[in-house]
Amino acid sequence: MVKITDTTLRDAHQSLIATRLRTEDMLPILEKMDEVGFYSLECWGGATFDAAMRYLCEDPWDRLRKIRERVQKTPLQMLLRGQNLLGYRHYSDDIVKRFIPLCVKNGIDIIRIFDALNDIRNMELAIKVAKDVGAIVQGAICYTISPVHTIESFVELAVKLEELGCDVICIKDMSGIISPQAAYDLVLALKRSLRVPVHLHTHSTSGMGMVSYYAACQAGVDIIDCAFSPFAGGTSQPPLEPMVACLKGTPYDPGFDLEKLIEIGYYWLKVREKYQALITPVAERPDVSVLIHQIPGGMITNLYSQLKEQRAVDRYREVLEEVPRVREDLGYPPLVTPTSQIVGTQAVLNVLMGERYKKVTEEVKRYCLGYYGRPPAPIKEEVLKKVIGDEKPIDVRPADLLEPEWEKIVQEVQELGLAVDSEEDILTYAMYPQIAAKFFRCELVPEEIPASTSGEKVGTVAVNNVPDEFVVTVDGEEFHVKVRPVLSVTRVEEEKRETPVRPREIPRGAITSPMQGMIVALKKKVGDRVQKGETVAVLEAMKMQTEIHSDFEGVVKEIYVYETEIVDFGDVIMVVE
Repeated sequence: MVKITDTTLRDAHQSLIATRLRTEDMLPILEKMDEVGFYSLECWGGATFDAAMRYLCEDPWDRLRKIRERVQKTPLQMLLRGQNLLGYRHYSDDIVKRFIPLCVKNGIDIIRIFDALNDIRNMELAIKVAKDVGAIVQGAICYTISPVHTIESFVELAVKLEELGCDVICIKDMSGIISPQAAYDLVLALKRSLRVPVHLHTHSTSGMGMVSYYAACQAGVDIIDCAFSPFAGGTSQPPLEPMVACLKGTPYDPGFDLEKLIEIGYYWLKVREKYQALITPVAERPDVSVLIHQIPGGMITNLYSQLKEQRAVDRYREVLEEVPRVREDLGYPPLVTPTSQIVGTQAVLNVLMGERYKKVTEEVKRYCLGYYGRPPAPIKEEVLKKVIGDEKPIDVRPADLLEPEWEKIVQEVQELGLAVDSEEDILTYAMYPQIAAKFFRCELVPEEIPASTSGEKVGTVAVNNVPDEFVVTVDGEEFHVKVRPVLSVTRVEEEKRETPVRPREIPRGAITSPMQGMIVALKKKVGDRVQKGETVAVLEAMKMQTEIHSDFEGVVKEIYVYETEIVDFGDVIMVVE
């Protein structure tokens, strides 16, 4: 018998609708899902923590507690990025030691722990803490294809994870690129070398998912991941109901009641109809080109939508072609958060700027300096020189260089006067300070879900980036319309009032935004002296932070943005005289 984890509540909607599924649409069906007999329900972690606040105006901890109240029989599972927890950077050891116990306290039973570089140094502490608080720990191998990733290297990593106390070893194929033969060979090799169960996670992106699962079953896999059909396929997981039907009558039959699954599937079909307008065409259909670019499902939908924000969706193919080149330059990192964002954002910059590595994100610099861990292969020398110059990369566990953060974060929260009332809230701020601050101040503004095909409004979501420019088509003619919302006066509104109106034409000495994103920091004020190449602002785009440097030497004459403002590609940030 093969066991099955259902991913509908987490990875499925992350892959198909960029993690926009609201808690209110999960809760009504949970009792029935609890009766199926799943190995676990994956319902938390990954991008859900960020997206719940950023786009839905929901407290992720509250979501977990509500799910736990309704699911009493089935273990709840989450995805954890090792030392990165649920954020995009490494956190100090004291934060890791506080965060993981709270995950278990709030309802998590199984924690799947991975590191984007398969650097076991970045997983050790998280594994130990999770074991100490009684969680079942899955040590995950990030599966990828490259000249340096072999069955032997994966088995070696798995044995080390088992030695650290992992209860299960998971093959995490985030891009859906594992072929049936590769799945058979890898599972067989792991089963011969390990004493603990082997779990296979894949996506349907390449179209091989179900066949690869069957091959893995033949090799002795213990657990597989599926999603209910309305939220399966494409860049999501293989569909649950057909997989169960496929295994019926075989030695791998999970023993599920297919009629119950169909009934639950009808519920998810109605939910899908509500969110239909958020599903992009690239997420729905299989695309074998993933075997070349290896971009994971969750990133595909985000990359497409982010290129739309940059008004550059016509360059989508160019970006897909640039991704494997950047990945090779950086030593073949597996593409999974945060390395998928690091590589993907740099690929977008390379394409939009018209010159490779003309502008690099702060995360690419930190990656090249070793602050994310040890790359699977050496970074190309010419790229390393261009990105970090004469600086020397570190060769220690990145978190060893981090000072304890907890007390500093508590002080920051107090100084900002944020309405937090729990340790969970403080940890939320620790991982996402800009978004959490807006969330706790109630500065996130609700926005309607796009209308259904019938023209009816089907619900609401909340996002912090409400567009104010639209293209309206009337009788085939396009009109550009700008809308100014009327909101209550807040601290941000006061900052807006003090900000000069951005010039229509690019003046001499102007420093402009390299892409659409949010200004998270201004490093200069009017009257400050600026050196050529100096950082003047920090932009958050595609979940990565990019420093904006001055091309001029002089004095800041005018600043046209405020912190937390959303800017477009080419917008004037400031003028240096």
